[in-house]
Amino acid sequence: MELVVDAANVIGSRPDGWWRDRPGAAARLVSALAAALRSGALTGPVVVILEGAARAGAPAGEFPVAVDGAGPAAGGPADSAAGGTPADPAGTAAAGGPADSAAGGPALRVVHASRDGDSAIVDEVSALVAAGGSPTVVTADRGLRDRVLAAGGAVVGPSWLLDRL
Repeated sequence: MELVVDAANVIGSRPDGWWRDRPGAAARLVSALAAALRSGALTGPVVVILEGAARAGAPAGEFPVAVDGAGPAAGGPADSAAGGTPADPAGTAAAGGPADSAAGGPALRVVHASRDGDSAIVDEVSALVAAGGSPTVVTADRGLRDRVLAAGGAVVGPSWLLDRL
């Protein structure tokens, strides 16, 4: 299952002051997703869609995430540390960064929406379905849910994801 995260909706589901620092909230979500992939709480791949000011919270790209216990060959000590930074959200610097797919773990991909996030999410779902995937979108947005289902994806709410982070 490929997980597609509506970052704006997930971040907005908790009234923790995210509106004062949208890039910081996005960086925290991306780091939490990477940590969940490392620990096995999520099995990936995970695509997180950032829009607007939140795009400044994490660079776009694919970040292989070494699973805890995989050893240095899977990405080195930095991969099993507490997490990444805004410049290295998956903590993959020791593995060579976003382009190093040799880390061997599940991938975390950050997409910067060029227009509205919902359209980017539906485009991602459509591409995954066309490639034979079975994407699940994390959102509570009813309009987006209907578009995702029509495109062949499934939907879970933010609490499903937050319970795993």
